[in-house]
Amino acid sequence: MWLLLTQIFPYAIAFTIPLLITSLGGLFSERSGVVNIGLEGLMVVGMFASAVTISTLQPILPEGAIWIGLLSAMVFGALFSLLHAFASINLNADQVISGTAINMIAGALTVFIARTMTGSGNIRITSGFSRMSIPVLHKIPIIGKLFFTQTYISTWLVLLILLLSWLVIYKTAFGLRLRSCGEHPHAADAAGVNVYFIRYMSVMISGAFAGLGGAVLLVTIAGEFSGSVAGLGFLSLAALIFGQWKPLGILGATFFFGFSATLANVSQAVPALAVIPGIILKIFPYVVTLIALVIFSKSSQAPRAVGEPFEHGKR
Repeated sequence: MWLLLTQIFPYAIAFTIPLLITSLGGLFSERSGVVNIGLEGLMVVGMFASAVTISTLQPILPEGAIWIGLLSAMVFGALFSLLHAFASINLNADQVISGTAINMIAGALTVFIARTMTGSGNIRITSGFSRMSIPVLHKIPIIGKLFFTQTYISTWLVLLILLLSWLVIYKTAFGLRLRSCGEHPHAADAAGVNVYFIRYMSVMISGAFAGLGGAVLLVTIAGEFSGSVAGLGFLSLAALIFGQWKPLGILGATFFFGFSATLANVSQAVPALAVIPGIILKIFPYVVTLIALVIFSKSSQAPRAVGEPFEHGKR
């Protein structure tokens, strides 16, 4: 059992990281009061942007192409999220419909451009991040083999972003304003907070993080852009809800989903799991999320004004 755990743990963590950074993006948006179910589409945009950038630059800049690709994914994710921000904040459009439109436009537009470029619609990169073991730390008994062996540098980058996100949301003036816009936007407005600016910034951060999630998926797991992220954006949204809109809760929820998905993928190779139909293991995280929503619905930590349009001067 220990051998099996040490073998699947690195894959579970690798699967968790794109979910984690995308879910953190959703956290910023929804904490400011803007529902963002367009995370799936923003991941697709980020994956596409990074695939184009990396495949173009790798022949001439092999060392830096991946990092530039990650940066381009964040930039294009943030820019694409402006569509959702404008519709939701300026036009007071239904935020769920706007997010759905983002998902539909992103998938269709990126596949169209990819087919124009390659004919097949797939964009393959030569290589992504390589696995590595952290010096010294990988020798620590038990946790060394689980957390510091066969890991990606992107894992530690995203965990650093998680820490910084917690600090920004709970320990800075910007974070206080962001949370106030999601709880009592009119009170924040009366106190002199520019609710429109805060919500725009939060949605753009959401787009940048979701774009980075798509890029991380490309350089660690997928290896090519094919027009889809297989529902990981929606899974990230489920993790956001399951984690009760808190950074550490999201970390636990995404790891739970990542570990469950990894178990489902290797279930046929594990005698104890082989008797369970694979589809049961794959839907298990979603079922648990629904049960958790029912149990904790009365004590939900969702921002009070999430999804509600804001108009300056109105009460």
